[in-house]
Amino acid sequence: MIEFALLLLLFGIGPVLLAEALLSRYELLAYTAGWRTPDTALPPRVPYARGADADRPPAAYLVYLDGIGKRRFQDTRDGGQLVKSLLGRAPELRVLGQVQPYSPLAHPLANRPVWIWLRRRMGLVLFLHNVMQIFVAADRRYRPLYNRAVGAQIATQLRLAGYQRDSGIPVVLLSYSGGAQVATGAVEELWSELRCPLWLITLGGFYNGANDISHAQHLDRLTAASDWIERTGMWIFPQRWPLFRWSGWNRAVRAGKITVHWLDPATHVGPRSYISPQAKLPDGRSHLDRTADTVIALIRDRIGATAEPESPPA
Repeated sequence: MIEFALLLLLFGIGPVLLAEALLSRYELLAYTAGWRTPDTALPPRVPYARGADADRPPAAYLVYLDGIGKRRFQDTRDGGQLVKSLLGRAPELRVLGQVQPYSPLAHPLANRPVWIWLRRRMGLVLFLHNVMQIFVAADRRYRPLYNRAVGAQIATQLRLAGYQRDSGIPVVLLSYSGGAQVATGAVEELWSELRCPLWLITLGGFYNGANDISHAQHLDRLTAASDWIERTGMWIFPQRWPLFRWSGWNRAVRAGKITVHWLDPATHVGPRSYISPQAKLPDGRSHLDRTADTVIALIRDRIGATAEPESPPA
């Protein structure tokens, strides 16, 4: 019986994985060759940013890069609850949640007819597509192209949301799970296009550590001891091992650019995840409340630290 189940899994999922491995590269190659151009316009009633009014500079722009559940312009992983919590707690921020981290062409899966058909019959395939895109983004052969494509997408959406090059307003990339691979890869392109102060916050980040983040001012890593998905990423990607001293990750560690913040007893997914509104802490807050509070406190601390004038010499 076990052997039959394994064969069923192999012959049922195996071809799907192979097809996804091929299709996930096609979109990147289509972008690179110029066969297709990225989408820039958003659907009606989807704003380019929410939060701080456009008639005054916000304290910072926050770009949310969701995990593998992202398939629409709207936030999908948790129904947008994390973004809503951030907006409710920090009205001084201008928040973008529409970036498509798993599409170099900025084309949501939910807008593609074939994916609509597959979603009704094989919902798992949608997740497999985004998982494969993470590994394409981490592959040394495709990584520079993928980083450029999604970095340019983020820069374009920031401009459409009102960001001005060399304005000095900080940009914060908040990434969940596999979104961290895209966030770390976008650093060079964002710096090249916008010359912006850039901070990274990863939440259960799954990424290979190969990307150069020297133009980011800091990376705050939010994690938990029970997050086995993030730990798996640290095990399977050699660039995250201390042995590989010259990887982008280890250079950032030696430069003091990485700070770890523990959100125990949260998990990566499930009823006790980082963004669960049901799981409660001893102080009465939900996991979602604590995560939002932590993110906002980190952003305000960074803004406050950079805004403080230098002390006059004695």
